[in-house]
Amino acid sequence: MFKPTVGPIIGHTTTNDARIFLRGEWQKDALVFAGIRYRRAGEERWNNGLFTQLIPSRDMSDVIVLQDLTADTEYEYQAGWFSPMCPLHNPQSVQELPLQWPREVYHLRTQASKAAMPRAYIVGSCRYLRMTAGQPSAPHLGDRIFAAIAKLAHCASPPINAVLMTGDQVYVDDLNFIAPDREYTEILAKYRSAFSQPNIAKLMSGIPTYMILDDHEIEDNWPANKNSNDEYLYKNAMAAYELYQASHSPAGEFNTQNQPSHSPRRYWYQFANGDIEWFVTDSRTRRNLTGNDRRILDGEQEQALCDWLIHSPARVKFVVTSVMFYPDRKRLGDDAWKAFPEQRLRLLETIRTHGIKNVVFISGDVHGSLTSRLTHSEDPAFEVNTIVSSPLCNSKLLPYAKASTFILDQPLARTAAGDYRHELTSDVISQDNFAHLIVDSDQIHVRYHDRDGHFLESVAIALR
Repeated sequence: MFKPTVGPIIGHTTTNDARIFLRGEWQKDALVFAGIRYRRAGEERWNNGLFTQLIPSRDMSDVIVLQDLTADTEYEYQAGWFSPMCPLHNPQSVQELPLQWPREVYHLRTQASKAAMPRAYIVGSCRYLRMTAGQPSAPHLGDRIFAAIAKLAHCASPPINAVLMTGDQVYVDDLNFIAPDREYTEILAKYRSAFSQPNIAKLMSGIPTYMILDDHEIEDNWPANKNSNDEYLYKNAMAAYELYQASHSPAGEFNTQNQPSHSPRRYWYQFANGDIEWFVTDSRTRRNLTGNDRRILDGEQEQALCDWLIHSPARVKFVVTSVMFYPDRKRLGDDAWKAFPEQRLRLLETIRTHGIKNVVFISGDVHGSLTSRLTHSEDPAFEVNTIVSSPLCNSKLLPYAKASTFILDQPLARTAAGDYRHELTSDVISQDNFAHLIVDSDQIHVRYHDRDGHFLESVAIALR
């Protein structure tokens, strides 16, 4: 067996199962299978292995689901791909073959079921990996920060429950002004390069990683910049996104044999770790930019989000939106929630009128990191916080955000019932960075680190 050409990537992981993405390589006129075998850490015997046939229409990739696991337990696993001599094999029959597995042993830990225990997360966005003639240019720059994240995760206490990548994991349009990538094969090549660099590959093989797209998975400021010829680009970009990002997320759909079935009906999703829950929105592909009902989220998604906010018993509710919920930018803000004030106000009024506590919006996109608190002039019980983490790796062509980038001297919204007012609770970090979140019994610790892992700033958000 050979090492995966991309992956393994641990995706959605619960107390009892884990989704793992991996890719092999096409072999002319031959079947190709990928497999994973696993065992509890410390045990000697591996299980018989789980196998799936890889096919070109899925870029020789697939997701294997490990089931019937034990909560809060460390497992070891091995992963690889091979092409058997006999053309009559299937995923069941190859279990009987005397396979030589790749030597590397990976580790994963299932989620703990216990509520009210500390949890930790890594949050980041905007990882630029420049491609030239189909190959990454200076790939160590785009991969550097993941070595720092992996080093922190290795000794973190509490352990890291998940990595949240909140948009622009790839830049399909990195040379958009010269030679834009539009072909499916070109976009797939970017994903393979982006996810197979050594440091990010090591990180994603050991910690559940959750992803959601932003504009650069398609093109800058999509769909505002969409033209009549872009349907072809969109189809190809989303087909690649579904394979490499959505397939191992909670949005991925599986058949009765726990194999990926068809394209997900939607890209937004939810997941939970004990009494901490996440709602990861798709604030990019369901926008309505015309008419009187302008939306950044479609109606079904807005209703699902409001129902979750109102009815979920979670102690802490994280809402991921790849573009900033607030504060608004002075310039170039029309790609974010600033351009959809009515829908934003509906969400805020839902939170306020229902007295929902401990709602935190998680965002990226702006190439600057910050925390901010939103209050209400006439309702002292209302408070919403935002945590922004961006970028993991900036392009030299793009500036970093700073405090002067944002509108901070006026209310976010004025209503008959009072004003929504916001203030920064941190400095604006204007360099490559990531956020380390620790949720304990009474507060959320937000710790920003630079691309080498050095500490930058710490903020405490009190829980109520």
